[in-house]
Amino acid sequence: MKILIICSKAFYKDIEPIKEKLESMGHVVELPNSYYDGNVEDKAWKLGAKAHSEFKAKMFKMSEERIEKMDAVLTLNFDKNGKKNYIGGATFLELYEAFRKNKKIYLYNDIPEGMLYDEISGFSPIIINGDLSLIK
Repeated sequence: MKILIICSKAFYKDIEPIKEKLESMGHVVELPNSYYDGNVEDKAWKLGAKAHSEFKAKMFKMSEERIEKMDAVLTLNFDKNGKKNYIGGATFLELYEAFRKNKKIYLYNDIPEGMLYDEISGFSPIIINGDLSLIK
């Protein structure tokens, strides 16, 4: 299966062992858009609000195109800044894109409580609670 890992930039440090395990299980794994340059968004901000907006638009289009080619997305949703199982705005939009394109949606942990709970629940994600063997 071709799987795109999606998550907050704060979780990039957690990706490598998960990627390796998925690959050892025979999956092809793609990494988040800015994984190889975690500071790319900061660089865009330094160029001003317009440059940052253009950067975000480019990332949204890139996600749309990449998700189209995948069988599934795996959302890494760990705790961040006191928020349990955090899913940020950009990751939420990627989840929505995967839903629109009828891709399998996996959540590493439970759906976070909060204002987007009902929407994420409506995507019918498969919650694996850290058990990568459930990705099939």
